[in-house]
Amino acid sequence: MICPVCKKDALIVEYNHIELDYCPSCGGVWFDAGELEMLLEAAGMAESRASWHDAAGPEAATGEKKRRCPICRHKMKKSHIDQDKKVLVDICGRGHGIWFDGGEVQQLIAGIAAGHAGGDTAAGVLAFVGEMLQYQSPGEK
Repeated sequence: MICPVCKKDALIVEYNHIELDYCPSCGGVWFDAGELEMLLEAAGMAESRASWHDAAGPEAATGEKKRRCPICRHKMKKSHIDQDKKVLVDICGRGHGIWFDGGEVQQLIAGIAAGHAGGDTAAGVLAFVGEMLQYQSPGEK
């Protein structure tokens, strides 16, 4: 896959039979339709929503440039995917998937983990995703 941000080749990272497309240049991550739900379900953090694509709110007012879906090349919708409106993602209107800029996946998982009782499993997935995507939490240097 070609990164919708920096136009470089993305790498495929696999976790529990879930393939994430990761751009080592900008740190962005592409989830094909249903993959985010599968990752959270594998972590015991499945949400009650049918899909994150459907759960996203209305288009967000932002100055960020719209990205093109790496599958269909149509412009994606900018939408907040979390209740606190801290994670702004790009969602393909044709249902192909969701693009997270660098660090946004970790923000989302950390927010979900904070509200979950299964903290050990959630922390394990967060650690895995962080390690695989070369993420450093704000306290690390």
